[in-house]
Amino acid sequence: MALLAPTRAEEAIAELLDGPEGRVAVLAGGTDLLLDLEEGKGAPEVLLSLHRLPWRELRWGREHLEVGATLPLAELERDPELARRIPGLLEAVGAVGGFALRNQATLGGNLVRASPVSDLIPILLALECEVGILGSTGERTIPLEKFLLGPRRTVLARGELVRRVVIPTLPSAFRWQRVRPANDVSQISVAVARTPDGEHWRIATAGVAPLARRARTAEALLRGRSPPEELMVSAAAGAAEEAGVRADKRATDTYRRQLLRTLVLRAIRAVPVGPTGDAG
Repeated sequence: MALLAPTRAEEAIAELLDGPEGRVAVLAGGTDLLLDLEEGKGAPEVLLSLHRLPWRELRWGREHLEVGATLPLAELERDPELARRIPGLLEAVGAVGGFALRNQATLGGNLVRASPVSDLIPILLALECEVGILGSTGERTIPLEKFLLGPRRTVLARGELVRRVVIPTLPSAFRWQRVRPANDVSQISVAVARTPDGEHWRIATAGVAPLARRARTAEALLRGRSPPEELMVSAAAGAAEEAGVRADKRATDTYRRQLLRTLVLRAIRAVPVGPTGDAG
């Protein structure tokens, strides 16, 4: 297996296009990929590392955060603005494995893996983030919801890479449940965000179906910065019904549905009442 580490995006894209189709593996953080290789899941002929590309940016705009695809999660977690401007994202990043793993894992790599149990995808769905995709003809930007096609499947075509993630700064919250916090994947994770005017709420769930998804019917029940308790309870129950809950080796569907109602309700209550501030 050849290891390539280009310093320019054009070189990386050329390697993807020129290499044998399906035999080039892209290494961003590598926290999942390297485990797969150790376990014999796949045998790529070329390992294309993105570590030397200048894609570790973290830029705050007035209403959004732009994160380069190879920025380690630990660097994002340490940013002093994150807790104030996107609290739900900070909570979700902190739920990803242990600190050593977050020093290696990246936001871009997490999205490309498109895992049904990702802790980051629900909050990014609730925030309605956009994914910048770079290919031989330039960069295109699409909503995350359209980027994800299914478990381990995205819209990336041959010769394309995730270049950046653009995340709106919104009041938000994240809640999750797992057996052993530092080791296991989540049985359930949920995220809730709202627009600053309080008119629109967003709810996303993961770990209960083959693909993380929005709970749009439940979202429609919520209005205002502080919706009445009965509406929050109804929205949580609605989210559990439309989440497509399934049983697996980690939990039964009955347990997951009850837990989902509880976590969604907690997340709704945890969303900050005031608008997030901007950095200036």
